Amino acid sequence: MSGLLLTLGALTPLAASAQQGPPMREDRRGPPPGPPGQSYANSSAILVTEIAFARLAKQEGQWTAFRETAADDSVMFTAQPVLAQGWLKGRADPPGAVSWQPQSLFMACDGRTGASTGAAQYAGGQPGYYTTVWQNLEKPRAKKPKWRWALNHGATLARPRVGDEMIASRTAVCTGNPKAALGDIPMGPPAKQTVPVAPQASGARASADGTMVWRWDVRSDGARTVTIELWNGNAFDTVVRDDVAGGAS
Repeated sequence: MSGLLLTLGALTPLAASAQQGPPMREDRRGPPPGPPGQSYANSSAILVTEIAFARLAKQEGQWTAFRETAADDSVMFTAQPVLAQGWLKGRADPPGAVSWQPQSLFMACDGRTGASTGAAQYAGGQPGYYTTVWQNLEKPRAKKPKWRWALNHGATLARPRVGDEMIASRTAVCTGNPKAALGDIPMGPPAKQTVPVAPQASGARASADGTMVWRWDVRSDGARTVTIELWNGNAFDTVVRDDVAGGAS
């Protein structure tokens, strides 16, 4: 389940045990035209992807699974945000395992971008949480979707995160003009053959249709904030906010 934390300054082991274009670019890989407000989102796809990721991490190794499921431009966090593939290259899988449980799922209207967040348990039983953003690099209804994680974040907590027994799910509202509110935030997966650029300390990206935005802000002392926002038809609602104090794991 991709949402494994990465406070890698301390190299906390994570393994799973649970089961661009410019903003106005036409995305030819997006969903076909449909009635206004129609959504192509299916949050079960995110849940299935998380479970498959967890199984891969358990069977093949934590960082092996991360490498195989990350996009070329995926972002994870050490002291600062980094390109995941570069950080993961050649990294040995740790012996320890992290387990995690999804509690909330979020989807953009076009069905190509989703997120999962929930509780996690790190080495030694330390409680924590994870948040992961996923993007389907193929069409939303392709026979063989290609889900890759775009952002992975998490941290430990003093007390376990408690959620409802049922997994919550929310999809962005599919009317209005979310792209008008995004400015120059990159939307959708980068075009093929695009060379990834190292992320800045503060940055943001959005789904191809502009109805989901994820942001990060890492301060000089290591404190960071990661948020996910969904379009409500008129503006963006913050549905996930992860705050980590400077020096925390």
